[in-house]
Amino acid sequence: MGPVEFIVLAFPEEQLRVPAVEAVMGLRKAGVVRLIDGLVATKTAAGEVMAAEFDEFMELRGLLAHREAARLIGPEDVREAADLLDRGSCALLLVVEHVWAEDAAIAVRAAGGRIVGSVRIPVERVGAA
Repeated sequence: MGPVEFIVLAFPEEQLRVPAVEAVMGLRKAGVVRLIDGLVATKTAAGEVMAAEFDEFMELRGLLAHREAARLIGPEDVREAADLLDRGSCALLLVVEHVWAEDAAIAVRAAGGRIVGSVRIPVERVGAA
């Protein structure tokens, strides 16, 4: 198995932006990532936090049909992700396996190695450099 990551993709309104969702899901179709779990979290203008299954959204329906019954994203994850959101916005909460790195991960583990750290560098910092 390749590295697994929990990602929160925020959108400025309470509804998903379909072109952005399609682009992210295109990575799944291309075999770059495997979608393990996912939810949609919404933080209303009043500050109420709600979570919804993918099947409640036409553009996400069926994406997790293959998965096992165990869920990895729980209520605490939704609350933590909601803390990152502005009022009146929503987010895709995704647990993905980086399939593209699977062979390297297997080789590293076979050599007794392991990932001991990982830092996501914001695109703004890379662009500024």
